[in-house]
Amino acid sequence: MSHPSLADRIAARARIVGARAGVGLRRAGTAEAHLAATISWLCRAQDATADDGVAQTYFIRDKRWAASYPETTGYIIPTLYRYATVTECDQYRQRARRMALWESEIQCADGGVVAGAIGDSSMPTVFNTGQVLFGWVRAAEVEDDERYRASAARAAEWLCEVQDGDGCWRRFGSPMTSEAVNTYNTRTAWALVRAHELLGIPRYLDAAIANCDWALTQRHSNGWLANNCLLDQSQPFVHTIAYAMRGFLEVGAYAGRTDFVDAAVAIGDAVLKQLPDNGFLPGRFDANWMPTVRWSCLTGNAQMAINWGRLYQLTGESRYRDAVIRINAFTRRTQRLCGAPEQNGGIMGSYPISGGYHPWQFPNWAAKFFADALMMEMDLTTGRSNQTPPFPG
Repeated sequence: MSHPSLADRIAARARIVGARAGVGLRRAGTAEAHLAATISWLCRAQDATADDGVAQTYFIRDKRWAASYPETTGYIIPTLYRYATVTECDQYRQRARRMALWESEIQCADGGVVAGAIGDSSMPTVFNTGQVLFGWVRAAEVEDDERYRASAARAAEWLCEVQDGDGCWRRFGSPMTSEAVNTYNTRTAWALVRAHELLGIPRYLDAAIANCDWALTQRHSNGWLANNCLLDQSQPFVHTIAYAMRGFLEVGAYAGRTDFVDAAVAIGDAVLKQLPDNGFLPGRFDANWMPTVRWSCLTGNAQMAINWGRLYQLTGESRYRDAVIRINAFTRRTQRLCGAPEQNGGIMGSYPISGGYHPWQFPNWAAKFFADALMMEMDLTTGRSNQTPPFPG
């Protein structure tokens, strides 16, 4: 008689805890149905604020929306533009345009973007600036509006100015984290690549490459990265692991740096080894790529789905496409498709909901990345993968 694996036991326990909290696993619908629900939730999160930004999160216990979050509103912009193309529905383009204009209106005088949700801080922050840069670049490409080009240029210039000579960003870290140096700023480097695509200024690409070169100095022989967590460097979240992986992958693909791509592949392969058939991926990993927790980081799940999808697009290896389908299937089962509008279509921080990443919340970036992950899956399974460009943020 066979015994259940550790992953199966963890998932079974999560189902029990989730059921007690009223958020157990559900029967999954189609990718299209879950995508529509996710986008609708993001729209409600925008409508819940006093401006055109997107509410940082929905607090389940307090039954309230947080204020707008500039950082993640920035990279929600490309998601809505892409969904507008998929659905041929202009309302999503209009929402993205409003978000981009709001971001320009609140941009700091030096070109940076503040940390946290509105009201949390007045200090510009490197990572947040990079994430909003994705939105301005995409808005400039779609709208051909000089306001967005100007905001993108100011942000990119500031990022270059505050970068240290070895490529690391040590100043203007987020006061919302306990760590000043963040290897996952490779994702900020990728934002500078996007600025280079838009504006053609060489120093933006040079700065992106320099940061990834520095990030390689943080790499262990097994591909694990030091200084790569918000709170605990010994066991980073899958969320920040995926951030760093994507930055390496996209900067490497754009700049022709196979060493950066190889670093991304090593991360993707190490995490893939820990993905069971049921798609339940633990939310933190130690330096030996061993899981350290019994809950899943749903944001990280969605990001890894996107990353594996990109690896499939670049390599053609079916194991990456299969991983996208498997992990998305699990995350779909955690999502409500009916019920209270504040929760319907949102993605929890953790599964079970009491887990260690944004417990008892529906963060907006979890929904953003899950929408991207579903659109990636749809591209890979409908044969559109070679006809659509890489996800732009």
